[in-house]
Amino acid sequence: MFRSPRPTAAALLASALLAACAVGPDYVRPTLDLPAAYKEAGDWTAAAPQPADSRQPWWEAYGDATLNGLMADAARANQDLRVAEAQYRQAQALAQEARAGLYPTVGASAGAARARTNSSGSAKTASTDSLGLSASWAPDLWGGVRRGIEAGEADVQASADDLAGAQLSIQAALAQDYLQLRSTDQLRDLYAATTAAYARALQLTQSQRAAGVALASDVALAESQLASAQAAATDLDATRALLEHAIAVLTGRAPAQFSLAPLPAFSATLPAAPVGLPSQLLERRPDVAAAERRVAAANAGIGVARAAHYPNLVLSAGGGFSAAGLAGLFSTPSRVWSLGAALAQTLFDGGLRDARDAQAVATFDAAAATYKQTVLAAFQQVEDQLATLRVLEREAGYQDQAVRAGQAAERMALAQYRGGTASYLTVVTAQTQSLANQRAAVQLRGRQLAASVALVAATGGGWSADPIPSPVAAQTSP
Repeated sequence: MFRSPRPTAAALLASALLAACAVGPDYVRPTLDLPAAYKEAGDWTAAAPQPADSRQPWWEAYGDATLNGLMADAARANQDLRVAEAQYRQAQALAQEARAGLYPTVGASAGAARARTNSSGSAKTASTDSLGLSASWAPDLWGGVRRGIEAGEADVQASADDLAGAQLSIQAALAQDYLQLRSTDQLRDLYAATTAAYARALQLTQSQRAAGVALASDVALAESQLASAQAAATDLDATRALLEHAIAVLTGRAPAQFSLAPLPAFSATLPAAPVGLPSQLLERRPDVAAAERRVAAANAGIGVARAAHYPNLVLSAGGGFSAAGLAGLFSTPSRVWSLGAALAQTLFDGGLRDARDAQAVATFDAAAATYKQTVLAAFQQVEDQLATLRVLEREAGYQDQAVRAGQAAERMALAQYRGGTASYLTVVTAQTQSLANQRAAVQLRGRQLAASVALVAATGGGWSADPIPSPVAAQTSP
């Protein structure tokens, strides 16, 4: 049997492990001076908004079945999501790699050799066979490995947040492209109706010209107006094509493999997004959560760097059999074993460890500043969209009045022209203004939808910073 280590050595080892500590600062989240409420949150918001629910897809609030289907396609086939998911798995593997430093390394070896030697003029040929096990372990006396594990797990959580952020970004881009495409379809319908009206007006001027009650310039003016409207309508086809191509790529398809038919009638619901409180934004924005986790990882990196200033203890053990031939390999005289301990300390490295320590501190400072800047940018985005929606709502009321007044002016100008009491220039002016008002109303509605999507994304889209399980827990869970 192998001889076991003496109890005194085991006691010394246990005492050393119990005295072990983790060097470096313990992590504390950077403090921020948060406002009590958003500056731009006014009376236009919902009176009693409900908290965002991360289990409820936020885009369903727009009430469009086609958009719901496109979101499912993007979740299944978008390649940017596949990249983020692969990076998350990579972070998990790196965290597991760091955790492996807590455990000993065990190896096995087997060998066979035959050699001819010559000693004092006597030549001899002999065979040697061996079989053995070896183990080595470096106890984490100063917490360098534990700080590395801490950094790895924080990186895993940050990578999970990155994945959620990529998903939210793709969802927001898809929703905005889709809603803009539908607004473009509405503009195309508007121009289709307008060109038809202009064609009828051209026929009227031609009839009036044939009857001798209109000038040739009236006909030319009507032709010019019709051609201009047709050119603007054609330009919308290019806009729609680009948006359709973008939607195809977001859903994981080539543009040639995707088409989106116009809807006979499109009316998306403009939801009232619950913005919550500024303090809640820290838990509802995946990019903010990821930045905070990277501060934690950088803080742990300081401990890893500072652990290098202390000596390393390596314990080793080995045992096996070695004999001149297989027949006696497993006999008692062939047994071999070894136990050892080595303590090593770097005495001079030209300031390398100090430089790495300073680098780790600088990395932490940069990560903390990045986190604070990310929070400030998040506040700005929410405030921007709140202000945009508030202003657009008031603007939409005025624009609706302008549409109604413009349509009435157009009808009266045409009636006066038929009665011979107004020139055709009056008709053209009224028609041009009416078209501009209606186009502005459609575009304004599209801007409201785009701003509402941007506000949902700015407030996290219902996402919440739930704890991410460690790689070991994830692997051992049933």
